[in-house]
Amino acid sequence: MHEQAIAFTTPSAAPRWQRWLLFSPLARIVIFAAWFVGLMMLAQFGFHLLGWGKGTPAPQLAIAQFVARALVPLAAYLLLVKGVERRPLAELAPRRLLPQGLSGVLFGLLLFSAVVATLWLLGSYRVTGSNPDAAWVNALLVVGLGAGIGEEIIARGVIFRIVEEGLGSWWALLISALFFGAAHIANPGATLWSSAAIAIEAGLLFGMLYHVTRSLAACMGLHAAWNFAQGTVYGIPVSGSDADGWLISTRSGPDWLSGGAFGAEASVVALVLCSLCTLGLLVVARRRGSIVPPVWRR
Repeated sequence: MHEQAIAFTTPSAAPRWQRWLLFSPLARIVIFAAWFVGLMMLAQFGFHLLGWGKGTPAPQLAIAQFVARALVPLAAYLLLVKGVERRPLAELAPRRLLPQGLSGVLFGLLLFSAVVATLWLLGSYRVTGSNPDAAWVNALLVVGLGAGIGEEIIARGVIFRIVEEGLGSWWALLISALFFGAAHIANPGATLWSSAAIAIEAGLLFGMLYHVTRSLAACMGLHAAWNFAQGTVYGIPVSGSDADGWLISTRSGPDWLSGGAFGAEASVVALVLCSLCTLGLLVVARRRGSIVPPVWRR
């Protein structure tokens, strides 16, 4: 079971220097980071040639952000998988991409709707109007697909997957969740509590979802749908960013309940509901016996 879960193993015939400088978990993470930075610089140069900068119209700016957030990390990941690991891209297999992605989208919509419904029942969330002219296409490209694709490639495709190959599932889950929470610490309205909440509710949930399904598409769908539902459907700030939603809403009560300026992701309601889903996935993993031990115990 462990061999099936691990996407890459070092070739037995690889010389010692390749084992350390090319195929080791740390080396592959560094190689991905280098390609990511290089491709990002190339993309920024392309935007400069196109004259896309401050004052760029919203549609072109959304496209530029989608390229930077989603396509750059995707290209770096493909270089890693095909150029270094030299294996099939099973976690983004074309024949499973659409069904697994749509399953993740449905899960994300239902999960965040459950968060909003609970906040409404507790008297924290209230709809005050509607905005049919909300810029949903831009939000879908940037906050939905852009964040969903790019952040899942980095946090789950690179950090969780590669750390799991070396240190095992538990350390991979912890390290990727801490990274994911820390990556949101500089967002508007962020606090230590909001970053901890992101690490626990999203970092652990997405990590366990990837572990159980071995599908980046499912994680991307969940992530994109969660963000899109939060900002564009329910009009709640997404990780501190202002929302332009179809529903105009307000949240009241203490920050631990409403999430405050950061959004409902910093609410104890989201924390509890996501944690319950994480526990459910953990039960599935334990029953399957899919938890990967560290490499020195395999």
